[in-house]
Amino acid sequence: MNEAAIRDHLVRVLDWEEAHVGLDKAVDGIPADKRGAIAPGFEHSPWQLLEHIRLANADIYDFCINPKYEHTMKWPDDYWPQPAPANESAWSTSIASIGQTLGKIQALARDVTDLTAKVPTGKGNQTYLRAILLVADHTAYHVGQIVAVRRALGIWK
Repeated sequence: MNEAAIRDHLVRVLDWEEAHVGLDKAVDGIPADKRGAIAPGFEHSPWQLLEHIRLANADIYDFCINPKYEHTMKWPDDYWPQPAPANESAWSTSIASIGQTLGKIQALARDVTDLTAKVPTGKGNQTYLRAILLVADHTAYHVGQIVAVRRALGIWK
């Protein structure tokens, strides 16, 4: 096993655009009046999907690095915001926060001593590797939903 190559791959998978649109492209240019719009046939607005990514990724990162972590967020209420952002600042802050958290998770992928070790507050198979892959998978899934909602709203370029 080439551990350095695996770590490099994990770092890249958190923000690459090789097989799908990345977050920045998915949210770029969404008009402010459409950020809270829910397209027919969809459950969530672009804002709800964006903020859900932020909340979940931050929670997973905290789980990985906080030795006193306790899961206090209630599913699904605490992970899904109201349909529209309060203002432009909430929108841009959410995007920036997601990027910062992904950067921290990339650092975790590079620096944690043993990727296959169980997260200290975890249970069963809750390893660092699982958490990193969960963030990558979860983010990609919801970014795809943002694109689908944009198409349905007629605002995808």
